[in-house]
Amino acid sequence: MRRTHNLNNKLEQRKNLRNHGTSAEAIMWNLLKRRQILGYKFRRQFSVGPYILDFYCVEAKLAIELDGAQHYTIDGHEHDFKRKEFLEKLHDIKILRFENKNVFDYPDTLIQLIKEELISRTNKTI
Repeated sequence: MRRTHNLNNKLEQRKNLRNHGTSAEAIMWNLLKRRQILGYKFRRQFSVGPYILDFYCVEAKLAIELDGAQHYTIDGHEHDFKRKEFLEKLHDIKILRFENKNVFDYPDTLIQLIKEELISRTNKTI
């Protein structure tokens, strides 16, 4: 099987995204890093095929995407649909999408939703 994760041709783009992320991404990363959520490891700016995921848990095949204004356009919806088809159908990766402002306003709710999805996808108990 051909390798599709974190390909070298996406290395510079991933680094650039990590170094120039949004404030919402910085806050979310502080909530996810160091296995703070049920002991699961998340990675930032992880690529799968042609797409770079904001955050990804390999063990649970769970991606977390933070959506800014560009996602709420016709082009944004089309891109997100193609991306979802590729990730979910070909790689069995579940995507949780959160609006940027919700990271600031409801971080505890987002963490609870992430916990529920992690448990659901791995059949682990707390």
